[in-house]
Amino acid sequence: MVYNAPPTVITMRVIGKSLAGIIVAYLGIYSEDFEKGFATVGWSQLGDLSQYSSTERLRDEYIKIYGNDKPAATGNALAMILKFRDQIAAGDYIVSYNPETRNCLLGVDKGKYLYQPDIIGDYANLRKVEWLGKVSRDLLPQKAKNSLGSTLTLFSLSQGTIEAFLTIFEGRTVTPQEDEAAETDSAQLKDETLAQSHELIKDKITVLLPEEMKELVVAILRAMGFKAKVSPKGPDRNVDVIASPGSLGLTQPRIKAEVKHRNGSMGAPAIRGFIGALREGDSGLFVSTGDFIREARYEADRSTFPLTLRDLDDLVDLIVSHCENFDLEGRALMPLVRIYWLVDF
Repeated sequence: MVYNAPPTVITMRVIGKSLAGIIVAYLGIYSEDFEKGFATVGWSQLGDLSQYSSTERLRDEYIKIYGNDKPAATGNALAMILKFRDQIAAGDYIVSYNPETRNCLLGVDKGKYLYQPDIIGDYANLRKVEWLGKVSRDLLPQKAKNSLGSTLTLFSLSQGTIEAFLTIFEGRTVTPQEDEAAETDSAQLKDETLAQSHELIKDKITVLLPEEMKELVVAILRAMGFKAKVSPKGPDRNVDVIASPGSLGLTQPRIKAEVKHRNGSMGAPAIRGFIGALREGDSGLFVSTGDFIREARYEADRSTFPLTLRDLDDLVDLIVSHCENFDLEGRALMPLVRIYWLVDF
């Protein structure tokens, strides 16, 4: 997405005579303007995109106008701008989607980038398009619908999705086998999305500072219903977090946690040292962003105190399970939103 919220555009190139490519633009309030013969993206404050003779010059102007708080997002935006300006060619198929009517316009690019303010609202970067007609999203096979779900301004579509648009536009029906195959694709997409989300959360955890890591453990315990705080610095160096069901810290189970934010494996000596800090009525929680060797887990199992070990993957599972109950401090450390996925019964 970009800062001035342009219509979303999706593009792809396919080698072939009839399947030259596709763009999908979300029309919204500009659907009638699109039907006059245009597709558009935002970034209008950059002015005429053809004035930028080099990527470096375009990058400098983009950062000057929109900032560079997230360099990866800046790189993505520049790639999309250049793709819209340069990589779409005459004969490429264009599909523009209106979410209000659930209709897609199917057209063909006329091979010309234009900078023309005041034609489509605030969007001055245009491409000339000859629109051929409309296709209802409801008629698309599930696999094609799934492929239109990206949040990127430009992203790739499969040749099968393009063929689905053309099949419906030409009055032919999609075969049941295509929808059955889409169910498998949808399940695979869900698994891939969950796995990617898991890894992104791990990436976020690994860049936290040691003190922030302790605060994250506190946030998790609070979200689970405990009263928790980072323990004051003192002679008991093996205890980083103290938690209890009661606000005074007197109610059992009283939890003492050690938090190791480092690469590499935790060995048995670290576990034995932590066990030495536990007292009657204590339960132990040892959190490490590395893993635990077998001997360390053996020491935990043989402890006379209740003791649990949590590695990085376990920590992500706890975050996902309890993030909706995070307090403001927890949300600042781990800003997450829940995504709902439609399931089949």
